[in-house]
Amino acid sequence: MNKNSTDIKILKVKMTDIDLLQSIGQKTFAETFSEGNTAANMAKYLAEKFSKETLLAELSNQGSEFYFAQQDDSMIGYLKINSEQAQTELQHEHALEIERIYVLQEFHGKKAGQLLYEKALEVAKLKNVQFIWLGVWEENLRAISFYKKNGFIPFDKHIFRLGDDEQTDIMMKKNIVNQ
Repeated sequence: MNKNSTDIKILKVKMTDIDLLQSIGQKTFAETFSEGNTAANMAKYLAEKFSKETLLAELSNQGSEFYFAQQDDSMIGYLKINSEQAQTELQHEHALEIERIYVLQEFHGKKAGQLLYEKALEVAKLKNVQFIWLGVWEENLRAISFYKKNGFIPFDKHIFRLGDDEQTDIMMKKNIVNQ
């Protein structure tokens, strides 16, 4: 059977979904970044950033929202967005940060990432923000291309620490006023 984007549902993550969130978070991050990083740095990052305690704290933060991409009964990706003081930096009151859009590799090119992005855009418009911003690793050319295709432009850089490795993220934003 041929699957398409109409088979993908976007669902808000609840506190009771913590095990699913941890699983999809660790798996998609590892798939995306293991090749370009050491096993030790990956293990340290995954243990810290995707611990149940960390994820429960993020889920409890009023300024953060998580959404799953679900196909059939499987979670194939997820989105994390932040507003107001929950933003990792900038913390501009009229901005929304896309902190994470990750999709399992086997579902790349199947529109799950686009649907998650469109959910972020929908939330941004409901919150009446002026722009959406994000940081993307300078070596993640697939993601950079995806964001450029969706109208994001680079505006700065910042350091992202993965284990003991300092990496450069390109900061990108998209104005959404009057869209």
